[in-house]
Amino acid sequence: MSLERLIRDLNIKCDTEDVSVVSVLREIRQRFEDINCDHVNILRVTAEVLRLSSLSWMFPEFSSCLRSTYVDLVMSCTQYAALPLCDSDSGTLSESRYEQIPVKALAVGETLLVLISRLREAVTCGASGSEALVHTLSPVLCVFSVTHIQKHPWTDELSRRCALDLLHHTVIAAGSLSVQELLCGSDGAANTGILGSILDSLQPDMTKENWKRNEAVKHVFSWLLVQVGRPCLTRYLDKVFPLSLLISDDHRTENKVLGVHCLHHIVLHVPAADLRQFNRAQVLYDALYNHLYMSEAPLIQVVLPCLIDLLSVLEKPLSISGLPRTPNRHDSVLRLILTHMEMEHKLALRRIYASNLPTFVEKMGIGIARHLKRLERVIVGYLEVSDGPEEKARLSILEVLERTIQVAWPRMECRLSILTRSLLRFLVDVSSEPLSPDITEELLKRASRCLLLLDRCSQGRLRAELNEVNSSCVCERALKCIREACVS
Repeated sequence: MSLERLIRDLNIKCDTEDVSVVSVLREIRQRFEDINCDHVNILRVTAEVLRLSSLSWMFPEFSSCLRSTYVDLVMSCTQYAALPLCDSDSGTLSESRYEQIPVKALAVGETLLVLISRLREAVTCGASGSEALVHTLSPVLCVFSVTHIQKHPWTDELSRRCALDLLHHTVIAAGSLSVQELLCGSDGAANTGILGSILDSLQPDMTKENWKRNEAVKHVFSWLLVQVGRPCLTRYLDKVFPLSLLISDDHRTENKVLGVHCLHHIVLHVPAADLRQFNRAQVLYDALYNHLYMSEAPLIQVVLPCLIDLLSVLEKPLSISGLPRTPNRHDSVLRLILTHMEMEHKLALRRIYASNLPTFVEKMGIGIARHLKRLERVIVGYLEVSDGPEEKARLSILEVLERTIQVAWPRMECRLSILTRSLLRFLVDVSSEPLSPDITEELLKRASRCLLLLDRCSQGRLRAELNEVNSSCVCERALKCIREACVS
């Protein structure tokens, strides 16, 4: 179909030479905003108009009128595929409310894809004002793409693929090499990217009263945030930090996890001095510490690594001399974690706690000696309970024991009896449990290494006692591990 025929079907004029792109696009937008119109058909016609038009007709001499015309058209299109708003406190809608969104998003995305492709051609040809128009439209196109690029109830495979193509073409049209460069600008360039404009546009929807009304906004914010690293993120810290805290402070576990995920990214990519400024780091510490009282495994799984990295910001590192530090936040967090670990019976939480405990031991160094009594109870208790075919919790606990012996060896001889009995029982149990050969071998090897370290802490006293163990006491497989520890 020719461009003349398309414009004639729109009942504007037959002679395209006398019809400006502004009048055509305004007419299209007005008809598109009529709730009784065939939106999909208008989008299809719009795409054809954009595809068949010459660049000189689409992008004449740049003016504020031309810019506002394209902006209004793009805003109307994206609004058509917007998610329905939620008025309840839950912040979620049934999946049936999103059934029509993927189809709408696909139709809008295909039309916008034609527009940005033509804009890319215009930039290549050096058309007047085309670069400025790309920069103006990029924030809207980026937000729309990210809204539909992730797997959610309001997307399907086709809409996600189209959104990904739209984002890719937007990056190229803007002359960027990546999404990160589109958001932050290239190094040393005067253009600082579009992230500031996007955050400003999201601000009205990310207030305490409104952020739950549109379920996609928090995911858009999170996705964009994790694309930004040093040093760019520091420039927007005043905007992203409060919003991340707001999401993490919600009563729903899903939102808490998402908020902590954002906060952890901030901790990793913002200099410590900026985090400590205005007491931000302490506010974040208090929020994360309160989350430790929750019993949801997905939340604890993201809170513990974030806390570990945050403590490096708040507390001074170990001194070169290795002397113990005075009690600080490391001790407070570890004390609470060990308390929870002693009482915890859920295997998922036991694995999470155990997997993060080795890092705490490493960070605290000799300071771990202040917690040996409680840590000993945790180690003994966790070695007694199998946590499934992969034995993640017991593997982690053996690593904790090994690191603890290495850093606090002067205090281990008095605990020799309890730990040795626990390890011997563990060797016997593992030798008889129906585990995979690789897992069994790894468990036995780590337990043997712990016995060897305990022997060195006791100046060989343990070796003399282990030599008295024979096949009448333990199975041959466990006896082999004991002998290997003695020989070593």
